[in-house]
Amino acid sequence: MPWQPLLQTRDRLPASDLESWYAALLERVGEATPFALAVLGGRLAATPGLAFLAGYQAALRALWPAAPWSLGALCVTENKSTRPADMSTRLTDLHLSGRKDFVTAAEAADWLLVAARCEEAGSPPRLALGVARNGAPGVRIEPLPALPLMPDIGHARLHLDHALCELLPGDGWDAYVKPFRSIEDVHVLTAVTAWLFGVGQDSAWPQALQLRLLGLLGGCAEVARHCPSTPASHVLLAGLFAQFAALRGEVDAAMAGGPAEWAALWQRDRNLLEIARTAREKRLEKALAALQL
Repeated sequence: MPWQPLLQTRDRLPASDLESWYAALLERVGEATPFALAVLGGRLAATPGLAFLAGYQAALRALWPAAPWSLGALCVTENKSTRPADMSTRLTDLHLSGRKDFVTAAEAADWLLVAARCEEAGSPPRLALGVARNGAPGVRIEPLPALPLMPDIGHARLHLDHALCELLPGDGWDAYVKPFRSIEDVHVLTAVTAWLFGVGQDSAWPQALQLRLLGLLGGCAEVARHCPSTPASHVLLAGLFAQFAALRGEVDAAMAGGPAEWAALWQRDRNLLEIARTAREKRLEKALAALQL
């Protein structure tokens, strides 16, 4: 990760529609690595939601290095569940049929990674991952109402009716859906921390707090280098989130004492990293048991 651009950046990309903002980000950062995309995207974001978007897109590229350089989305959830046994979306002869209930940035996404059942009748559930194109025949996006948290990042329901797809190699669960949970966690934490560091620079936060945020980013860089599925990575990732939690009081106080515009954005979106906390805690518990810690 080239850290100098982060340290020397003093501006932000203006907020706009997601496609335009992301195109402007790519023009600014070039063909950055996924981690660099998360760091610089977070620093250049005008809102925590746009920082989240940068981290999410970086995570998708860490998951699928051959992904197009346009906006994408991972489509897994059905009826509030991500368990293969609870899914009804099916892959048959490179065609997808079914529904995904909660897809981040689906309206703006150019491509959609869709988890779908593919086992033979009577066999245990098995997932494949197909790539469908937004706007293609059989692909329909149903926008959902904006959420109080990150209202600038839309969510939608995805409807698939015999939609043609490209099949990615490997098991859909073990190679993609399961590891993405940790990949997304580290890249979104990275982007949000970079956003906070930028706010701290602009607002003249205490240098000690700015340095601790940089230290957290350094830890994120190390964890992002390792296999996301190992117990050790889960423990290290939990350590990063523990560091962030320890900084929350100082960050909240610094926000409250600074410009009202940043304080309002942080007050609205500061719990975005809490969304997946329960899943992280379960992974940590299993990892500690596996390592006999």
